[in-house]
Amino acid sequence: MAWFFADSVNTPVHTITGEDAVHITKSLRMKQGEQITICDADEMRYDCVIENISGGTVDVRVIESCHCDNEPTAFVTLYQALAKGDKMDFIIQKAVELGVKEIVPVLTDRCVSRPDEKSAKKKTERWNKIALQAAQQSRRGTVPKVLPVMKLEQAVQRAGNTAVVCYELGGEPLGKLTASRKDKLSLFIGSEGGFERFEIDMILSHGGECATLGKRILRAETAPIAALSVIMYLTDNLGTDTTPIRDDNGEDIRGGDWSYL
Repeated sequence: MAWFFADSVNTPVHTITGEDAVHITKSLRMKQGEQITICDADEMRYDCVIENISGGTVDVRVIESCHCDNEPTAFVTLYQALAKGDKMDFIIQKAVELGVKEIVPVLTDRCVSRPDEKSAKKKTERWNKIALQAAQQSRRGTVPKVLPVMKLEQAVQRAGNTAVVCYELGGEPLGKLTASRKDKLSLFIGSEGGFERFEIDMILSHGGECATLGKRILRAETAPIAALSVIMYLTDNLGTDTTPIRDDNGEDIRGGDWSYL
């Protein structure tokens, strides 16, 4: 079912205009009688059927509504240091799919990408479009915002003691730090060159902590995906399956209590 977002939804009949109407009629080639879903700003889900398509508008009738339960319970903000090329596009897309609530592009000392104010504004607009498309594809209940580019000092002050920075020189296991931040967590990921030591000290001085993602060094675009996957799993926001897998003798080959993704 096609998935869309709106600030609010009128009932029983809602009219869709603009880019969404064009997408429904021109790209998806949908017709009268087909169903779509719309989520509003309050994370309410409306299952609708197309009643009329005319003059650049699409009229839909709401057939059922409920609260959208697709959103994670953990509020995770990704503070991502600017990466080179189109890596930020990829990071934003995958972070939204995994359940991040908001994304803050951060300018750190080792960032190769250093856009000026005009360029940064255009990038932010594009990143928000990518976030919207990713939210539609993954059927989110809301569209995560990509905030304007911040300097690290601003980001650290904003995050405060909710900050967890993934540091290649080591730290506590991510699971241990997530346990005390299940409701709200600010995840800091470096650019290709990582963080300078003084930047780590800045984060720590505001109550943040260092986390490790293991002994291997991950690329700038791999680290946020790995970290977010772990966080979502540990906060019960990725489904687990505890169904026994039995051998020929009926014994659970996973040991009975082991759950896996």
